[in-house]
Amino acid sequence: MKDFKSYTQNGGGSNNSGGGATGAKSGGSANYDQTVNMAAMMAKAFNGKSEGQILQTIIAQAEQGKREGTLTNADLDNFYNTLAPLLDGFKRQKLRQIIQKLKSI
Repeated sequence: MKDFKSYTQNGGGSNNSGGGATGAKSGGSANYDQTVNMAAMMAKAFNGKSEGQILQTIIAQAEQGKREGTLTNADLDNFYNTLAPLLDGFKRQKLRQIIQKLKSI
């Protein structure tokens, strides 16, 4: 994962150029494809690493982005909303707690 922000946007957010409901609908498939591609990239990048190492990497990237002003709370919400359905209840709750902590930075 190059940086946390790159996960939530593709090439400057070109899917939002239409605006309104029409732009959101037409970008749905592209957003899904982007999420699947990002999941594959993340899986490859984190191959062989423990859950703790992965979590530390994600938190460090997010903290850096928040401090530099390149990561917004909306980006964090997007990250949570994308990953939460893939997690079990305990891990989803843990992710929610981490997102809340990062939003307070």
